[in-house]
Amino acid sequence: MTSRERMMIALSNGRPDRLPCQVHGWMDFYLKNYLGGMDQWAAFEKFEMDIAIYVSPKYIYDEKDLAKWQVNETYIGLDSTGNKTFSIDITTPKGKLHSQLTRTEITGFRTEHLLKNERDFEVWNEFYPVPIAVDFTPIREAKDRLGERGIIRSHPFSPGQGSPWQSLCVQFGTEESIMLGMDQPDLLHHMLEGIVQKTLRVTEMWKGTPADMVEVGGGAGSCSVISPNFYREFGLPYDQRQNKLFHEAGLKVVNHFCGALMPMLDLVIESGADGLETMTPPGMGGDCDLRKASQLVGDKLFFIGGFDQNAGFEVGSPDVARKLVFECFEATRDHAGYICCPSDHFFRGDPANVQAFADACKECRY
Repeated sequence: MTSRERMMIALSNGRPDRLPCQVHGWMDFYLKNYLGGMDQWAAFEKFEMDIAIYVSPKYIYDEKDLAKWQVNETYIGLDSTGNKTFSIDITTPKGKLHSQLTRTEITGFRTEHLLKNERDFEVWNEFYPVPIAVDFTPIREAKDRLGERGIIRSHPFSPGQGSPWQSLCVQFGTEESIMLGMDQPDLLHHMLEGIVQKTLRVTEMWKGTPADMVEVGGGAGSCSVISPNFYREFGLPYDQRQNKLFHEAGLKVVNHFCGALMPMLDLVIESGADGLETMTPPGMGGDCDLRKASQLVGDKLFFIGGFDQNAGFEVGSPDVARKLVFECFEATRDHAGYICCPSDHFFRGDPANVQAFADACKECRY
């Protein structure tokens, strides 16, 4: 059985020849510091994993729209911890927007949100450029290179991450968005509607995409951050609409809830998603009981994740990594389609541990 066949069977909630395995993207820091600077393709090949490549379409914009959204990034200098800080200034016909970013050798993060108030949102909503066409060439090229060795994943067109609620939290702030839901729910719905409309306009152009799956959601939708009731009001209606269009484009949909998710299982099904990740275990700060989740909803959702990358990769050993793989396999084998994967990104760890992870997956046969 090819890796592609193996993974697609799992994504259809079936049982392939053996347990598929991937990582949730290779981080540049890990590739540089632990794998000699090789790229993601070489890293997957080195460990003989099933491959999941993340590729989104190329978007084509109207030059008139871009002219109304002038972005200027300026290097400010080093902050108190030695990380690089950048000022982002956006000029529109109705005023300026400003944010600030910090970049480390590992990742980047926003230290000042772009949107601070309703006025900022209205400016953003009017002038944020939306593509007028979609070019699938990057996906086709990746899929041709990939062949039968795995699958292609894409991200939605969304101004932050995979769903309206998550994107708003990225642009406006998580605490600020939650408080808006408490104090001004109509305004919050207005902002979410502005975001989802842009996503839907672009997703309508996704029909015919060569990708296999799209990743929606994000950690701000997990119950580490909001309650199931809050998600039902401010997350679910918008996720349902975009997930429906992704299905019409021929894609599997995986909801990415990094963090706590056990009280959200039925809501993920209601959203129309086909699968759920990252299945983060308690040791990584989540609440996932992989066995219980598999028994409860494994007939309706496939799972990706569940492997504790801290215990298995970063501070573990080959024996520990191997043990954790078998635990994940036994928890899901009777109830759910499953791809074994770290429960999110990892940045450190002996490559021998990663090899043990991949090798153990090959031994887990259905």
